[in-house]
Amino acid sequence: MTQITGTTRVYAILADPIHHVKTPQGINNLFQQAGFDAVMVPIHVAPSGLATVLQGLREMRNFDGCVVTVPHKTAVIPMCDALTLEARHIGAANVLHRTADGKLLGGMLDGEGFVAGLRSQGHEPQGLSVYLRGAGGAASAIAFALARAGASRLTIANRNTSKALELIKRISSLYPNLPLSVGSDNPQGYQLVVNATSLGLSEGDALPIDASLLEPKQLVAEIIMQPVETALLRAAIARGCPVHYGAPMLSSQIALMAAFMRGDANMVSDAT
Repeated sequence: MTQITGTTRVYAILADPIHHVKTPQGINNLFQQAGFDAVMVPIHVAPSGLATVLQGLREMRNFDGCVVTVPHKTAVIPMCDALTLEARHIGAANVLHRTADGKLLGGMLDGEGFVAGLRSQGHEPQGLSVYLRGAGGAASAIAFALARAGASRLTIANRNTSKALELIKRISSLYPNLPLSVGSDNPQGYQLVVNATSLGLSEGDALPIDASLLEPKQLVAEIIMQPVETALLRAAIARGCPVHYGAPMLSSQIALMAAFMRGDANMVSDAT
């Protein structure tokens, strides 16, 4: 794309806040490399305005889809006309495709992206014991993906314990042989520690776990991309832990997101 014209296809990312997002750069680079006349733009929308914005996007005939991120991944579910199997199980969506007649199809790629990102950096999750902080949209997707990847056991810690229990119930329905439990802020005794909350996006955020209990043999992973090095990762490095940054999760999702937003038949075929 050398310039935006009346034939340019439009894509978006919806978030609150919006300053930290890196998806538009990756998607636009992909479009340019493919010679596809399209552009992705960031849209800053608060939770109170999400339904209104989505209704407006339905009416845009040159709009094909969007990425949905914090804090809208679970809220967007009842606003979709159809969901992929994974989005239905997880109860969240992070990518939408707009059909020609204005219907919105929702999918969830966070978990697949996180696991692929781990593997791209030489970290195989199969057989690992995992401590996961969070039970929201991204955390749920990552939990299912880690179960599918063969984690040996999975503990979910969340400020709202009932939400963690609900997620465990959903995972156990698909993976009945996986040991699952609710955790506290103590990450000791696990090989992989994952922060899948938004704590760390803003300067001054509380740490999502008790970092003083981290052990040097533990791999500590983030899904936050900006800042690149969160307070948790700095604390983990200070404790001698290897760390995994948030960027590989996004880079592993870029092509998948673009294909879904464009309505790739292989990706949206199970949306009901």
